[in-house]
Amino acid sequence: MNPVNLLSQPEQMRYVLAHSDCRVVCVAPEWEQRVSGMLTDVGRPVEIIVIDPDAATLPMQADTLSSVDTPAPAANAVALLMYTSGTTGTPKGVMLTQQNLVANALAVSREHKLRPEDRVLAVLPLYHINAFMVTMLAPLAHGGSLAMAPRFSSSQFWEQAAQTQCSWINVVPTMISYLLEGEQPPREKTLMIRFCRSASAALPPEHHRAFEEKFGIGIIETMGLTETAAPAFSNPLTPSKRKLGAVGRASGCEAKVVDSAFQEVADGVTGELLVFGPNVMQGYYKNEAATRASFTPEGWLRTGDLGHRDADGFFFVTGRIKELIIKGGENIAPREIDETLLQHPAVREAAAVGVPDRHYGQDIGACIVLREGIACTEDELREFCLRKLGRYKAPAHYRFVDDLPKGPSGKVQRLKLTPLFE
Repeated sequence: MNPVNLLSQPEQMRYVLAHSDCRVVCVAPEWEQRVSGMLTDVGRPVEIIVIDPDAATLPMQADTLSSVDTPAPAANAVALLMYTSGTTGTPKGVMLTQQNLVANALAVSREHKLRPEDRVLAVLPLYHINAFMVTMLAPLAHGGSLAMAPRFSSSQFWEQAAQTQCSWINVVPTMISYLLEGEQPPREKTLMIRFCRSASAALPPEHHRAFEEKFGIGIIETMGLTETAAPAFSNPLTPSKRKLGAVGRASGCEAKVVDSAFQEVADGVTGELLVFGPNVMQGYYKNEAATRASFTPEGWLRTGDLGHRDADGFFFVTGRIKELIIKGGENIAPREIDETLLQHPAVREAAAVGVPDRHYGQDIGACIVLREGIACTEDELREFCLRKLGRYKAPAHYRFVDDLPKGPSGKVQRLKLTPLFE
């Protein structure tokens, strides 16, 4: 199976359809013409099956489906080909096996102590690994259920959760930001919700605290990658054992922090996060070079994330290796700048990036999305950052924008912001 990101640009979608070697594409009626045009030059026959989302059955005869004698798949057989968002280049097809999917579906269920009576509100798109694994496959593993909304709506979210009697919710930080902008629902609409699970991007501590205070629902922050079949880290289910700002402990796998020579570093020292376990991908489809580059000689997956582990085994992520700002030879994590800016009452979203500088090599630029109806000037933000961060880490350049570019998971695509500072 190969879910296709509906938000991708036509060229990216055409690339995925061609590269995946698919033979059948299932589409909703409104996508038939567009997909047909994308398949004209793929060089192989591809059948398009149009499926009405509101139909009770698939457009195949039931007796045909039941007559197919399919042997049980092998554990190492590729079950899912999920393409990365391609924010820094051509999308890569992540090969996830039957074992990968089963291992993490069970791990999610165990981590959150999910039961058959539990139901999750599914508002994330199923073409993203978080939704595919956590809101769809995990309920299948523990016998639970999901209530699937057509799309995320901050104005309808709490009503949907109440009407469908959901006991947990799975969202991304962008959704949390929008929900915080909305009204507080009556307490009876949220009483059944045991916890909120946040993943796919870093959750600013300010938003974490504000959500729990406003809605009375505890947040379990987690982290994973497409390459790990979604979660690889999770905070505990017990609220008192969670750590604000941490992505949690290794969940369903092993994890460690290493230096540039892949040697494990001491607790508290920043390095690259590595993961090893049954949830780790087989590799990238038709891309042996990228597969080799993503693993250490000992077989550990390189996440590309920078962070550290504390003495209790909790991991903290400070940024991406490719997004690290190096100013005058000193490493500066963009997330530190983001979280400081988010403490300002006028700032709804913020993202820091490295900007070329002839003296320092790089300086710091910040893109700001203001809260609706609240004014703020560059000088006010500059003074705020100088006071909070000091002169060296305070951004030198500011840009006010309507929105930050994000991938399907809600993760900010920082590299797309750099042209704003040219």
